[in-house]
Amino acid sequence: MARRRNTEIGDSFTELFNREIGFFHSSSISRRISASEGIVKKLDLYGKLNGHEGCVNALEFNSTGDVLVSGSDDRQIMLWNWLSGSKTLSYPSGHCENVFQAKFIPFTDDRTIITSGADGQVRLGQILENGKVETKRLGRHHGRVYKLAVLPGDPNVFYSCGEDGFVQHFDIRSNSATMVLYSSPFTQGCRRHHSSSRIRLNSIAIDPRNSFYLAVGGSDEYARVYDTRRGQLSPVCRHILPDAPVNIFCPRHLRETNSVHITGLAYSKAGELLVSYNDELIYLFEKHMGYGSSPVSISPEKLQEMEEPQVYTGHRNAQTVKGVNFFGPNDEYVTSGSDCGHIFIWKKKGGKFVRAMLGDRRVVNQLESHPHIPFLASCGFEKSVKLWTPMSNNVLSLPEKIEKVMESNRVGREDQSRVTLTPDVIMHVLRLQRRQTSAFTERRYVSADIDSDEGHEAQLIASLAANEDESSERECIVS
Repeated sequence: MARRRNTEIGDSFTELFNREIGFFHSSSISRRISASEGIVKKLDLYGKLNGHEGCVNALEFNSTGDVLVSGSDDRQIMLWNWLSGSKTLSYPSGHCENVFQAKFIPFTDDRTIITSGADGQVRLGQILENGKVETKRLGRHHGRVYKLAVLPGDPNVFYSCGEDGFVQHFDIRSNSATMVLYSSPFTQGCRRHHSSSRIRLNSIAIDPRNSFYLAVGGSDEYARVYDTRRGQLSPVCRHILPDAPVNIFCPRHLRETNSVHITGLAYSKAGELLVSYNDELIYLFEKHMGYGSSPVSISPEKLQEMEEPQVYTGHRNAQTVKGVNFFGPNDEYVTSGSDCGHIFIWKKKGGKFVRAMLGDRRVVNQLESHPHIPFLASCGFEKSVKLWTPMSNNVLSLPEKIEKVMESNRVGREDQSRVTLTPDVIMHVLRLQRRQTSAFTERRYVSADIDSDEGHEAQLIASLAANEDESSERECIVS
């Protein structure tokens, strides 16, 4: 182990020596060192940012990396000077429920912030010259809005995705949103929108190499990529046909399983798509690994010939809607939180597990990479933001009990997969309950109206949905 550490440290000194004698440009050597495994293995807790009164769900650095914005279940938006650990601004977001996303709009001197939350609202916060903040609602989804995506290089345009299956297009110069696309299951064909035909969207990401392409993921196993030029720029309407994606990604073994869903997406600088599944694993797709516009049109022969994506294992993603991200100057690493409270870091190429850090007493939800230096911010069920930097004097080994933690994550994941209730099973149970109730009613009241059974089933389903909504409004939303 000591020999390996000395080798990793020696590699960094070799890079510095090569720079001094002119083999590498100074900026090149800086990026090489930031991407070295030795630097990643030195990541340690730098500090905590305390101020929120609820779970912290959203983090983002500004373009220069000196300011961090956070959003929380307490519905407050806070701006931080992370280097000094001080809070520079705090304001009420205007949301009625938990804040899930907070992002800076580029080229606005960090004075324009967009947010989304459990109340379905998409809101704008404008920081005025006197330090006060004006907020207003830009739009709304029917259901939670976990993620927003800002169009690269544009100070006006961004997108939201919601549990109603819609992706909405926003221009902050306008007072209304327009609908870009609507996502539905492939088995539903072209039926018009209703609750059983939508994909509840959890995540959205824009391809940095082609800003017309955006990826969405939600309540089934497929990550869909859409071309926004083919979208329907019209007022949001519930009676609209679903849009056809230009490409679809899914691991071969998860196709048509109906047992997993997507919680997080991220694009690398090279255009690779990272997909995190609920109670499954994380996969990295290159563009040639897609199924095209429909997964059902792929022949079994071609399916077997397709290259499988890189996989990242060890964590567990069951309790919350977790994000996934890249780390390093050229996205050399993949990062994710976990239900075990650890931060997991893998090498992107090959999937080697290189670093684990205890980031929360319960669950780590989100990780945000600094735009210029090897620095991470994390958040989870605790009320603080944690900051991680390569400040350790030594190359740190993996935690002693991490193998047991990873094995526990694997066992829990496999146990959960064996007891997953599909919608068909749930409906079958409801029908059995309805028949038993009908039989009992007929014995007591011969003249009972049989048609009321259908209404009873609808009430049961509505009751289940209501219970789900009530449980989601706790201090920390668990989905």
